[in-house]
Amino acid sequence: MDITTNGPALMLSGDFDVRSTWEVRNAIYAHLRDHDCDVVVDLTDVSTVDHTALKVLAMATRNATREGHHLTLRGCGPAVRRMLHISRLIRVVEIERERVPA
Repeated sequence: MDITTNGPALMLSGDFDVRSTWEVRNAIYAHLRDHDCDVVVDLTDVSTVDHTALKVLAMATRNATREGHHLTLRGCGPAVRRMLHISRLIRVVEIERERVPA
């Protein structure tokens, strides 16, 4: 798992699964702590995701909300969206709407 930052955006790439959840969790919480604005977790380059990884995102969203922050997921591909629906975590996380070209 590679984690990079670009302002308030935290960009993940690679496999986001049980092996990388601790690293991603720590990065998200540090990023939320260091930024006073809304934070975006970009999943565009994530190749695989599992239920444990999605639970990390859901808990980070809840904790961010409690602290007065806002966390949004960007670049959720069909596989990630499907897992969010199956796990019912779609109710907890916010997904950025994709822009439709005019």
